[in-house]
Amino acid sequence: MVDDEKAENLRAGGSPRIGRDVTPTYRLEKQARKRIGTHLRAMYDSVAQQPIPSRFTDLIAQLDDGPHEPSVQKP
Repeated sequence: MVDDEKAENLRAGGSPRIGRDVTPTYRLEKQARKRIGTHLRAMYDSVAQQPIPSRFTDLIAQLDDGPHEPSVQKP
């Protein structure tokens, strides 16, 4: 009977079901979280400092100009 209960509690991928009241038992240490945060901030800052590509500024300018009538192609 115990094996049947275990089988029912497993998903197709083989991982156990986690209910709402079950919290994960793994936690990162404070030092690891701090290191990850520092690296993520550095990556974000480097991306935020990059110039906006010209194709994006062109698209924004087109949107600022307002709606355009669709061109009708003649057969």
